[in-house]
Amino acid sequence: MTAEQICKTEKMNGARMFLECLRKEGVDKIFGYPGGVILHIYDELYNCDFIKHYLVRHEQAAVHAAEGYARVSGKPGVVLVTSGPGACNTITGIANAYYDSYPLVVFTGQVDSKLIGNDAFQESDIVGITRTCCKHNYLVKNISDLPRVIKESFHIAKTGRPGPVVVSLPKDILTCKTDFEYPDKINLPGYNPTYEGHPIQCRRALKKLCEAQRPVIISGGGVIHSDAWKELRELARRLNIPVATTLMGIGTFPQDDKLSLGMLGMHGNYWANLAVSNCDVLFAVGTRFNDRITGCLKRFCKDAEVIHVDIDPCSISKNVHVDIPIVGDAKNVINVMLNEYNTGKYLYNEELRKLWCSQIDSWKEKRAIRAVENGIMSPQTVIEHIYQKTKDKNAIIATEVGQHQMWTAQLYKFNQPRQLITSGGLGTMGFGFPAAMGAQIADRSRLVFNIAGDGSIQMNIQELMTCVDYKIPIKIAVINNGYLGMVRQWQEKLFDKHYSQTNITSPDYVKLADAYGILGIRVTKEEDIDTALDKAIAFDGPVIIDFVVEPFEMVYPWVLAGKPLNEVILSNNEAGAGD
Repeated sequence: MTAEQICKTEKMNGARMFLECLRKEGVDKIFGYPGGVILHIYDELYNCDFIKHYLVRHEQAAVHAAEGYARVSGKPGVVLVTSGPGACNTITGIANAYYDSYPLVVFTGQVDSKLIGNDAFQESDIVGITRTCCKHNYLVKNISDLPRVIKESFHIAKTGRPGPVVVSLPKDILTCKTDFEYPDKINLPGYNPTYEGHPIQCRRALKKLCEAQRPVIISGGGVIHSDAWKELRELARRLNIPVATTLMGIGTFPQDDKLSLGMLGMHGNYWANLAVSNCDVLFAVGTRFNDRITGCLKRFCKDAEVIHVDIDPCSISKNVHVDIPIVGDAKNVINVMLNEYNTGKYLYNEELRKLWCSQIDSWKEKRAIRAVENGIMSPQTVIEHIYQKTKDKNAIIATEVGQHQMWTAQLYKFNQPRQLITSGGLGTMGFGFPAAMGAQIADRSRLVFNIAGDGSIQMNIQELMTCVDYKIPIKIAVINNGYLGMVRQWQEKLFDKHYSQTNITSPDYVKLADAYGILGIRVTKEEDIDTALDKAIAFDGPVIIDFVVEPFEMVYPWVLAGKPLNEVILSNNEAGAGD
């Protein structure tokens, strides 16, 4: 008798039903950590041959790993943890995925239904705790609801604006039995994302772009979620419009393309910020217009007409006034615009576009100046060498959060989507390493590098053991400057060099690597960088490289918080006092 036939003829307990629901959703990998109230699921996993479970060393890492998996695979990441502290440890990861719009389904255990609200051992109100940082959440109250809840959870997580969904599973739900039937359809009357942009608005947007003298496109993370990068590239090239990307949109437009402005925003390219500040029509696709890319809102694109495409209607005109709003899937909207342009009814002034591109080229001549030149290895140099060694290897690059993250975004030329994995909206230190693990699990054929700071890497460094156990051969480059670098940078410029609690010590990473049974390398001289990278790439296993770099280097360009985008600091010699 097949598993399918057994499912239809035998009553099934909730734990077995849980796994069968995952099978129906095509889930073959989950990240988790066991605990008392979910042991019935782990007992079913013991003989499960269709799901590979990855045991992490901390529940936060499980969620970050699942997000890394989702970012590379395009499929929802799945997490399984116990109740109480296990569930609470997932919050940072859930919030990270929520702000960056990546699909997760996080299953947390819960105490028996009859004990909920009685302060039972390892009870936490995970539904209440996650209400503001997930797309939707469920507390399963009846075993007969379990298949429907799981079906809806995956649907909600991956449709519309993607995001995390949390499902709380009481212990008794996992033990009682009922007939199993997985629903064929979803019935959510209050949830109907709009995928087709209004055709009149699409035509208005196209007409406005063709009439513009100084247009700019901003490509955000939504372009990745909708697989719209090919269409966006075609539209930009057909209309000869320069393209800037947000941090989350990096890779949607090739950074070596003549129309590429690279990243804009607080640490974005000088010319990208000036182009956006001086444009007359701004076409923004799949971005929330958060403060890191707008600077002073009152002066953001103050003379431009703004067209905004987003599948989430709540994002439109939330931060920036929009003249032509288009609610819909980016791929569908841009396809409508391309088809309309192919009719031949729309023309743009080629000479004006050439003049605009020439103006931007002149801004490119002014570049940031590296802050420190004292003979010590610079962090930027390390990242440039990593780029040279990996650019032809279709590598996936993950980062933690801080100075190294911004240098990576600035210096590594990403030409494809889903190549950079970094925390944007929440800015989560400790994200990059476990996310890199999930990325490697999603695609074992690719080289995966995690570029980390010496502060961030210590937040989830215990996952080195996970890499050893599952033979996850990621390469970790620690940019070790002895400080919480980005915070120290703010203290230097804005707080009279009061380096309060930002000097941070590290373990001996080479000895630490040896303790975990992996390869550890220390590099202190620029001439040794390439040799270390070659050795790490050739090594068939996890590697940690400790790059000891200049402690007082600064990230430039820099737009101070609250300042307009065109007020860009390019060197240590420029003023940076706060208001």
